[in-house]
Amino acid sequence: MMKVGERYYRSIWHDKADRGSVHVIDQRRLPFAFEVMTLRSVSDVYDAIREMAVRGAPLIGAAAAWGVYLSFLEHSSGKKNETGNVYNAVISDAQRLKSARPTAVNLAWAVDYMTGVMKFFPDADALCRAAEGLCDEEAERSRLIGVNGLRVIEAASSMKGGETVNILTHCNAGWLACVDYGTALAPVYMAHDRGLKVHVWVDETRPRNQGSRLTAWELLNHGVPCTLITDNAGGHLMQNGMVDMVIVGCDRATASGDVANKTGTYLKALAAFDNGIPFYSALPVSTFDLSVDRPGQIEIEERDAGEVSTIDGIRIAPDGVNVSNYGFDVTPARLITGLITDRGICRADKESVLKTVS
Repeated sequence: MMKVGERYYRSIWHDKADRGSVHVIDQRRLPFAFEVMTLRSVSDVYDAIREMAVRGAPLIGAAAAWGVYLSFLEHSSGKKNETGNVYNAVISDAQRLKSARPTAVNLAWAVDYMTGVMKFFPDADALCRAAEGLCDEEAERSRLIGVNGLRVIEAASSMKGGETVNILTHCNAGWLACVDYGTALAPVYMAHDRGLKVHVWVDETRPRNQGSRLTAWELLNHGVPCTLITDNAGGHLMQNGMVDMVIVGCDRATASGDVANKTGTYLKALAAFDNGIPFYSALPVSTFDLSVDRPGQIEIEERDAGEVSTIDGIRIAPDGVNVSNYGFDVTPARLITGLITDRGICRADKESVLKTVS
């Protein structure tokens, strides 16, 4: 768990004293306010995911799992609470949850897992235990990603004679994006905690600025040296020997090792490849979608134009201009040095991926 003030937090947790309450950190409010948001219905969960109060592939999946649980509570407490009616109503809610953020595969994976549990154990306590177990498993996966990714940072530190290892990251793939630890940032935290000298270049990550708002906040809170940069500065830093490696997260990975992540990731991979800099994507095995083996098969979410044309309600573009706002891009496997997973580091190719996931 990460410490904020005098208390340790996960990014999502269930209130055992109030079975109908799930708590999350409202990430829209950071870094200026740390606010806990209570979700009491499947609609609350859908809105939190869609409006990005919670975001990051593993956390979206965890939230959706609790959404299925809350849906079951809601429908099983009504007048028409026969098993068949409840099951069909929850399945309808589950399909809606899946539509909230279509690119992140963990969302559909978690929803399908929970509805599978419900099919055989149509009981609120069983679904509660399933959601809690899913969260615990995701936290452990992130911890193991940290353990496995630490190896590449240790190797870089050794090659540099103990000098600072400079890591560039894009978007936010820390504990806020997961249940705990993080994916891309988990190895960074472990390296820092073990006394290795690390420094993180933090892309601001327009248009929602998850880098400047969330990643910078996380790293500062943990005491990790970091520097905020504009999204297009990474190439310059790489050209001038100021980046030792790139580590990013992942929202969906294909069976062939291609990685969908926040828009701009592909450009970082191209720059890293051109400058001979290792490029890693960190992800739990739950983020692989083995039904997809080509980049073009991944559905890319398009978000509201207002995210680009305004900042905090202030318009920064002329009225009437056309706006395109793709939330993700896909980095082809050929540009990726390795995939840091909870089961080890594998090559970004189909043979290695299938061996790792199976």
